[in-house]
Amino acid sequence: MSAKNVDKNNRFRSTTVGFRVSPEENEELNRAVALSGLPKQEYCYRRCMGREVVVQPNPRVYKALKTQMAEILDELRRIEAGESVQTELLDTIDLISITLEGTKENR
Repeated sequence: MSAKNVDKNNRFRSTTVGFRVSPEENEELNRAVALSGLPKQEYCYRRCMGREVVVQPNPRVYKALKTQMAEILDELRRIEAGESVQTELLDTIDLISITLEGTKENR
């Protein structure tokens, strides 16, 4: 039997909430979750409730940052070849800058 799912105030989380997203929105959500270092459930809960998402730097977060920066570099090379900038790229760059700024403050 698994342990009960409780929050930090020891309240039992017994209600399930689900929602549909497009494949593009799912990718964006997965990027944000990876960069936060939180489990997807906790990230979604904090964002939906308007609570602050505090990134705790750890190896998983740094790996996610490295992966996203490599993807951004590929996109910048594509743009240099004369193609247009996608909104998702700008959103990802913004999220990475916020994440890096937060990790700088925690040092």
